[in-house]
Amino acid sequence: MANSIDPQGTADFDWEALQLDGYSKVQRSEMSDRYEKTLTSINEKEVIQGTVAMLNKKEVIVNIGYKSEGVVAANEFRYNPDLKVGDTVDVYVECREDKTGQLIVSHRTARMHSAWIRVNDVLRSGEIITGYVKCRTKGGLIVDVFGIEAFLPGSQIDVKPIRDYDVYVGKNMEFKVVKINEEFRNVVVSHKALIEAELEEQKKQIISGLEKGQVLEGIVKNVTSYGVFIDLGGVDGLIHITDLSWGRVTHPEEMLELDQKINVVILDFDDDKKRIALGLKQLQPHPWDSLDANLQVGDKVSGKVVVMADYGAFIEIAPGVEGLIHVSEMSWSQHLRSAQDFMNIGDTVEAVILTLDREERKMSLGIKQLMPDPWNDIEVKYSVGSKHKAKVRNFTNFGVFVELEEGVDGLIHISDLSWQKKIKHPSEFCKVGDEMEVVVLEIDRDNRRISLGHKQLEENPWDVFESTFAEGSVHSGTIIDMKDKSGIVSLPYGVEGICPSKHLKKADGSNAKTEEVLDFKVIEFNKEAKKIVVSHTRTFEEGEDKPSTSKAVKKSAGSSTDQAVKAINSNSEKSTLGDLDALSALKEKMEKGE
Repeated sequence: MANSIDPQGTADFDWEALQLDGYSKVQRSEMSDRYEKTLTSINEKEVIQGTVAMLNKKEVIVNIGYKSEGVVAANEFRYNPDLKVGDTVDVYVECREDKTGQLIVSHRTARMHSAWIRVNDVLRSGEIITGYVKCRTKGGLIVDVFGIEAFLPGSQIDVKPIRDYDVYVGKNMEFKVVKINEEFRNVVVSHKALIEAELEEQKKQIISGLEKGQVLEGIVKNVTSYGVFIDLGGVDGLIHITDLSWGRVTHPEEMLELDQKINVVILDFDDDKKRIALGLKQLQPHPWDSLDANLQVGDKVSGKVVVMADYGAFIEIAPGVEGLIHVSEMSWSQHLRSAQDFMNIGDTVEAVILTLDREERKMSLGIKQLMPDPWNDIEVKYSVGSKHKAKVRNFTNFGVFVELEEGVDGLIHISDLSWQKKIKHPSEFCKVGDEMEVVVLEIDRDNRRISLGHKQLEENPWDVFESTFAEGSVHSGTIIDMKDKSGIVSLPYGVEGICPSKHLKKADGSNAKTEEVLDFKVIEFNKEAKKIVVSHTRTFEEGEDKPSTSKAVKKSAGSSTDQAVKAINSNSEKSTLGDLDALSALKEKMEKGE
């Protein structure tokens, strides 16, 4: 009887008893068992092998021998562009039947599971594997290896520096697994290791055959400021900047560029042949060997300034052929100067060959030789007794060096600066840069020396003083200093006299003191030694019956002479270039008075 839950009473109905297909229950069971045996036994969450049954741009159909086939996205096989029907592939069973009864499998997951087992085996064995370069990342590339994203550092791509990583993206390359981090699931691979292994054998062969003077072909590997590194096929050598060219090279990049193929010669190497010195310029003949055979001392040449130094400049008259112009050969002047005062790097200059040594490959040049030597006609232009204007250049303790013109200097001895003053140092008389008049006293052509004088421009005032300060004449003077118990007396016209201590006694018995103004009698006049000895004591011991020469001079000279005396006395403490002018005026006035 039917109940409320199953009103039709179908719960207890025996469907198999109907036998609609014509098979009995036993037969149906046997056929089911037979069918089950034809199917592959699979479990979820395991990796099994299947066969590619069909493929297109979007999907790959994989037959794993189950009652339904697996469908895998085509991009999971991107690493294998040669995939075709019939190929065996691994898949991971995620679900035997989904809601629609479809088998769900993944090739990527299958590769991940088996990949970690394989990469560990490869790391232990050192096996060479193939991977697909997926993309570029910071510091290197990402490579698909067995479905795992491995890291290929930029330093492990090749033995030479890589400047463009993008050229490797999308390509299959061979690698060696060099490091695995199980904790972070990181794998590091290297392509460079494969190349190094091949190059190591080549390197041994190259090193064993190295000889000095051997010419090899190489590739520019790196360019630095001091030289160029060349790859000789696994062995690196260095061309120093000085061995690139016979001429001057500012930077190696002027001559060579990266990846350029060149021939080089082996210059030297160490015992282990790890450091190899190479040369490029040695493959070319030395420029000195092809220098014009007719070139000789005295010839004019033109060149470019390539190096500057304080002592001179190097001129390149041909690539690899240089000559030195010493600073002393740049001007006829004898004054110390720097080469930078005459020329700069890059200037084109003409010069004369002074010395030429082809064996030593040395040449000295000069530019002053292109200008007339001012000493050639020195006696004509600066004859003895001629007057000229000169510029004060520098001092010594014994005189003043002046420049008459470029290349012609002269010396004014300290004794030839002034007639009346004893000058301790020339700086008391003039300053560097002053222009002063001079007269030529002597010429030494062989040693290129000219003796000059300044005081000789005027007559010797001591000729005038000889009559003015005649012995017995009396003059008013001021005691300005005391030395060795003697007084230094300032007399008229800027002249100083010496008053011995015993002649300083006054009429009242006391001794004269500094800054006292008294009358003094000349007791000695020495023109050659420019010396006047005076006495105050003699002015009152001998009486005043004798006429005073000083008074006679004053009377004849008049008031104008007094003014000249005052002018000279005001400057008596320091001798200047104007003293002689005042003395000359005094002499003229005295001569008119006479």
